[in-house]
Amino acid sequence: MSESKKTTDPKTDAGWDVGVRKTVTAPVTDVWTYLLGAGLPLWLGEITELPSKKGVRYRTEDGVRGTIRGYTEKKQVRLTWQPEDWPHDTTLELTLTKAGEGTTVGIHHEELADREERHMMVGHWHRVLDAIVAHFE
Repeated sequence: MSESKKTTDPKTDAGWDVGVRKTVTAPVTDVWTYLLGAGLPLWLGEITELPSKKGVRYRTEDGVRGTIRGYTEKKQVRLTWQPEDWPHDTTLELTLTKAGEGTTVGIHHEELADREERHMMVGHWHRVLDAIVAHFE
């Protein structure tokens, strides 16, 4: 797990961020298929399909909304992420990297408002990754 706080210089302050990653014993293709299919509600929210085209907006049934910022098949999804009860959006990146016979799943969440929000989200993303690992055990 890696965590960091960005600069507090008012001109460059982009908020707090958190990064977590875990390795599963499954190939990248299987993990990608799961995370963008049946496992999509686990990390993003209730939604039938995530758009893959940059600039396209999405909204989950749980009220999370955002815009696709980047999408590389079987490798990375970058999007804005804003729960309905948050006054600001954040940037979320999901990455997959081959790791021996398995796959490392990484989640990097940027532009969090403060230390409290960062603390809340690090716990959330660890629970999400634990559930992903459990799916492939």
